[in-house]
Amino acid sequence: MDTITQEILEVLEEINTIPRCSGHEENIANWLKEQALSAGLSFKFDSVNNVLMSVPASKGYEASPAVVIQGHMDMVCEKTQVSSHDFSKDPIRHIVEGDWLGANGTTLGADNGIALAIGLVLARHREIPHPPVELLFTVDEETGLTGANELMPDFISGKILLNLDSENDGELIVGCAGGLNTTITLPLERTPFPADHRVCRLVVTGLAGGHSGVDIHEKRANANKLLATALSTLMDSTSLLLLDISGGSAHNAIPRHAEALVIMPPEQYERAVSIVRWIEEGARKEYGEYDPSLSVTISMQAADENLQPVPQDMGREIVSLVEKLPSGVIRMSEDLPGLVQTSCNLATIRTGGGRTENGNRRDLWLVIVTSQRSSVNAELHDITNTVASIAGSAGADVVHSSGYPAWQPDPSSPLARRCTDIYSGIFGKAPEVKVIHAGLECAVIGSKFPGMDMISFGPTIRNPHSPDEKLYIPSVLRVWEFLLALLASFGQDPKASKNR
Repeated sequence: MDTITQEILEVLEEINTIPRCSGHEENIANWLKEQALSAGLSFKFDSVNNVLMSVPASKGYEASPAVVIQGHMDMVCEKTQVSSHDFSKDPIRHIVEGDWLGANGTTLGADNGIALAIGLVLARHREIPHPPVELLFTVDEETGLTGANELMPDFISGKILLNLDSENDGELIVGCAGGLNTTITLPLERTPFPADHRVCRLVVTGLAGGHSGVDIHEKRANANKLLATALSTLMDSTSLLLLDISGGSAHNAIPRHAEALVIMPPEQYERAVSIVRWIEEGARKEYGEYDPSLSVTISMQAADENLQPVPQDMGREIVSLVEKLPSGVIRMSEDLPGLVQTSCNLATIRTGGGRTENGNRRDLWLVIVTSQRSSVNAELHDITNTVASIAGSAGADVVHSSGYPAWQPDPSSPLARRCTDIYSGIFGKAPEVKVIHAGLECAVIGSKFPGMDMISFGPTIRNPHSPDEKLYIPSVLRVWEFLLALLASFGQDPKASKNR
């Protein structure tokens, strides 16, 4: 491994000792401030803990335009079902397998810790030719782009932004989808626990999951959808009652695991086992290529007298609601082949309440979160209305998030032309200039800072937002070399730069 890649990965490993799940970035923000102080850099932070470090221009670049290098501090905290990792305190454990860097049973956090690492290593190497650089590190990108949304007009001064949050070396991203989340809440009733019933646990697990934007077009199973299929089939063949249902862990991750507690007469259990085995076989035939570890099982559980089932008709309504809600690709782009234009992710399902506490009953409810994305505002509106209509027909309350806008490509972007020329000159081939279906902070930053010329790139990351996340190590050096050449280019004669 070359020395610069080793240095970047060592910084990433240090970053990964600091808990930084979305919404809990206090420690990593404080660590970044300490890094700025130790490097002798001026820095500032705002009310939500966005951090900006200012790296002075190298000699001869003082008059060059300031460049903002941007990434986000937070990470999606996903782990395998068998992992005992505690994201609130445990460090991420790195594992190197050949040319790939992964983690031990958890997300790696290269999305987007690698941006922080590259920015900090750049700040340490004062000999590198570069214009004034502003290192902008934002909070809570993964759950709602909170940090970008809270940026104030005077927080940054540069009008050129390099976002290091893309995941395929050799691609330059010039646009992205917009999106918003929908929270569906359905009040539930309860019924007494039949004395002759037994508790069973129905589990869908072992799925690949992945990023609900980047991977949504892959033929991967959604655990929540598959669980609903299993419950519906069992309800048709047994007198099953639903106690509890849960699935998924984040709005921007395809659900990998879902489960339900149910009750049924013990004489129906063997029939249920046969049905579940049949469902698993069918799911493996349909999704086995992308989800080879897919598993659907049912097993007897110890009874919990404090649990109360929902009435049978209401259980069917819950399952029907989950089955009807859209999930996956809604429409592909006609203008850009291979690009998902509109999608919906049936992200999380939870029930709450329903237990007795000191003889007092608690309310029972069902909460479902869906995540809609589209590069066309009208289609984002349409698919969100579809979700709301389906939920409303079931008697549920619906609340939509404020969402984030699409980043529309700018065909006249001088930065995109500059990047294409430089990449081609270094690597002997043109980069792929793309629009992606994932959300990027560029969309929000561009709307808040008019005239910002932006591009996004980064090293290759596979399976972000899942415990299978891994970073392709050789791509780190390629991104570093491209970044340095790009920064150096801003020291050229202004007329030459303008004409690129």
